[in-house]
Amino acid sequence: MNQAPPTLLYIDDDAALARLVDRGLARLGFKVVHAASGEAGLERLRAGGIDVVALDQVMPGLDGLDTLAQILAIPGAPPVVFVTASQDSSVAVTALKAGAADYLVKDIQGEFIPLLHVAADGALRQARLQKARDEAEAEVHASRDRYAALAAEQEVLLREVNHRVGNSLQIIASLLHLQAASTTQDDVKAALTNAMGRVAAVAQVHRRLYTSHDFKSVLLNQYLESLLDDLRRSAEGNKMSRLTVKAEPIEVDPDRAVAIGIIVNELVMNAVKYAYPDGAGPIHVDVVADDDHILLSIADDGVGLNARSDPRSTGMGQRIVSAMAAKLEASVDRDPDHPGTRMVLRFRRSKAPAGKPVAASAN
Repeated sequence: MNQAPPTLLYIDDDAALARLVDRGLARLGFKVVHAASGEAGLERLRAGGIDVVALDQVMPGLDGLDTLAQILAIPGAPPVVFVTASQDSSVAVTALKAGAADYLVKDIQGEFIPLLHVAADGALRQARLQKARDEAEAEVHASRDRYAALAAEQEVLLREVNHRVGNSLQIIASLLHLQAASTTQDDVKAALTNAMGRVAAVAQVHRRLYTSHDFKSVLLNQYLESLLDDLRRSAEGNKMSRLTVKAEPIEVDPDRAVAIGIIVNELVMNAVKYAYPDGAGPIHVDVVADDDHILLSIADDGVGLNARSDPRSTGMGQRIVSAMAAKLEASVDRDPDHPGTRMVLRFRRSKAPAGKPVAASAN
């Protein structure tokens, strides 16, 4: 299917020259429309259907520069080639600065017409390129807006999911706490309290996520302080009056935060049950970091690990710590120089490419 020839609006008060332009450009594939003044040219432009304008400088009424300014004020105005008989280069500079696509000098014999064809053709190509660029930029902006809207919607949904999960887990932890407080059997009370701490460790991560603007990380100091507050309110809370936490504001991803919280819960509860047979004593949770690694320690000044034998122990705590340490790709060691018991975990700030499960010593 053949495309319609481009339409050039030639604005010039010289009717004879306009006829030369019409005949010359028609042979070169253009349709030419003539307007004898700036005002007539503006009126024809507003009627539509013009692809490019050739605009003379010297005309009665509106001159070329005034007409150019009004053309460019029309939304979606076509490109303008400025045409003048003047050899003064300052006219060209002024026209180009004002927004003309090109500039050329005319003569009364019409020898400039081939140059006008080249200029008009170039202006049309440049206008098409600019239009394609503008459309591409508009599509990029629209895509960004759509992405931002989707991201905002996803953030709201994630916040709602974390809120609901956190609330549900907190309800379970509260029920376990009530059950532990109502039982008179020490081993049942301890088991329920341990279970409550494990649930609270997960619930606290979700609580941190839905109250934060960042869904990809959790601050360890805030997380562990809240987790240990939950433990202090547990059925064993009277034995945790001297439980302290000292942690740096280290960011970790939610999965690793859960593993750290569960390990802290297990080792703190281990110290609560066995470190001080005659009552409460100090238990310290410390977290420090360097550029690559995080060091987590849980320490007490009690009777020491070797004295912690209990025939009722199922070894569940030890298996849980080992599993969570493997998830963190952490080494788990006992500090032999510490009076009482000090367990130390060392692991990377972010997950290493490959890791091995590690054994741990706990209840």
